[in-house]
Amino acid sequence: MAGYIQQGIEEVGCIEVKLMNLVQEDTVDYEFVEDSQAVIIGTPAYAADLSWQLKKWFDTDWNCSLAGKLGAAFATANCLHGGADRAISSVLSHMLVKGMLVYSSGMGCGRPFIHLGPVALRDDLEGKEDLFQLFGRRVAEKAVELFH
Repeated sequence: MAGYIQQGIEEVGCIEVKLMNLVQEDTVDYEFVEDSQAVIIGTPAYAADLSWQLKKWFDTDWNCSLAGKLGAAFATANCLHGGADRAISSVLSHMLVKGMLVYSSGMGCGRPFIHLGPVALRDDLEGKEDLFQLFGRRVAEKAVELFH
């Protein structure tokens, strides 16, 4: 899903994007995150919450400051009632604690509404391609509006 978000961000232009995976720690570029003006974080929903790896990162990793950055979140889940909305809410709460400005586009950009962040279900990941691209574009446009 992150790849679809990246495609949407790249539609805006003039923005550098890098995908990272906390499970593969060698992909995390702390200098890039530190220099970024926006950070979009995704999580699979586990037990109706964010992944333990992401929780650990929020709680213990102080290699970069997230304060003042635009933050947005998305989630995947195995089923409709798998807790993806709670997982996104939890990520957004952690972002607020870190001093980030959280954004989803909500209802402010019209339909489709993306209230907290987009969700994709295991059996329909590709069916949400357009929604995730749109989310990436909206977050990128807001970052440009705020920081450029």
